[in-house]
Amino acid sequence: MNIIIAGDGEVGFHIAKMLHGENHNITIVDPHEDLLKLVESHTDLLTITGDSTDPKVLTDARISKADLLISVLHDQQTNLLTAAVGKKLGAKFTIARVSDPGYLRKDIKELFLSMGVDEIVSPESIAANNIIDLLKQAAATEIFKFSYGRLSLFLLNLEKGAPVVNKTLNEIAKEFPVLNFRAIAILRDSKAFIPTGNDKFLENDLVYAITKPEGITTLLELGGKQRLTINNIIIVGGGRIGRRTAKKLGKNLNIKLIEYDKKRCEIIVNDFEKTLVINGDARNIELLKDEGVENIDAFIAVTDDSETNILTCLHAKKLGAKKTIALVENIDYIDIAESIGINTIINKKLITAGYISRFTHGAEVTKLKCLSRIDAEVFEFVAKKNSPVTKKKIRDLNTPDGCIIGGIIREKEAFIAVGDFQIEANDRVVVLSFPKAVPKVEKMFKPKSFILG
Repeated sequence: MNIIIAGDGEVGFHIAKMLHGENHNITIVDPHEDLLKLVESHTDLLTITGDSTDPKVLTDARISKADLLISVLHDQQTNLLTAAVGKKLGAKFTIARVSDPGYLRKDIKELFLSMGVDEIVSPESIAANNIIDLLKQAAATEIFKFSYGRLSLFLLNLEKGAPVVNKTLNEIAKEFPVLNFRAIAILRDSKAFIPTGNDKFLENDLVYAITKPEGITTLLELGGKQRLTINNIIIVGGGRIGRRTAKKLGKNLNIKLIEYDKKRCEIIVNDFEKTLVINGDARNIELLKDEGVENIDAFIAVTDDSETNILTCLHAKKLGAKKTIALVENIDYIDIAESIGINTIINKKLITAGYISRFTHGAEVTKLKCLSRIDAEVFEFVAKKNSPVTKKKIRDLNTPDGCIIGGIIREKEAFIAVGDFQIEANDRVVVLSFPKAVPKVEKMFKPKSFILG
């Protein structure tokens, strides 16, 4: 696939890095010449310096040959214009990143579609929805829903005393003949692997599992987690993520929103009916104490500064907050933030990359989650008629090393993957795959007549 990525910073480069090596021809268009020279010195990606809204720059990038144009600059107007101009110049499919969730309204999306913008992605909106899902299942470290929640991906940290510790998957299966969940990956001592029946769970393992709604309670119990009821919340940061989260939760929960900028406080205070907006510096421990952080169920820090988010979450955790969620934009900080006690990390680069990456695969992908803790992705593939995955039962499939089928959605019914299950055409199949296995996994879901090589 010929892909052009228009960016002005780390998001574009992260997407390029993720897609690099998947047999795509990638060109990066960026206004910063020094930054592109640095990219060229470390990769073999083609780079072009210039304004992505300039027809000449896009023509130099061979826009007429582009299968996909991705515009992820910080300015949403530039992204929309880049996509519209690119479409007129011959790009087959265009994606624009926006920060204002209002652009996701159906009538607005249809307007931009008529102008040549095929898809709009709002990382801020996805992040806010992700936070809300995490508060509904507060015992989990990470959650991602497939097919409207008929299957979900959970990440659990196995603490001391968890019932599954020192038990194998086979032993757990004997205790629970009907399992509504399945472990699909374990991160242990910074190494990730797909577990087999004889692998034991150990203390401090991070476990990714696919679960049906009816399996969540048992999954949490085995993981040693107690359900946490969320009533009282502090949100730090009155930007789009903080405001959207507060708006969606404010009618039913007690929310305090702390914002450092006084002018922004004056603007956003009218956005809420019940949410208390506080002008102050959340890094001030005395302020947190005054606002009763010791009685807070969830503390959410989503300012534009990763260090502030990490620091305030650490303060809140030490003072008694039950669950902490931090927006961390520097991917290198994610492991550090988790190791020092922050429950959940949100990263807009991974959110954007996961949303966009599903448009770059040969097989049909309806959902895609880039995992933040391990170098792997979880896909929701659509099994096509006459595709290899529909020809045999799961145990007899020639599944490549480095992937595992976790579950299947057939119309409105969900199934956990077991060896004797037969996948059928149009099933949606949830698969975890490490990068090396992705091309082979894709071939499993494409009609045999279309598989080349």
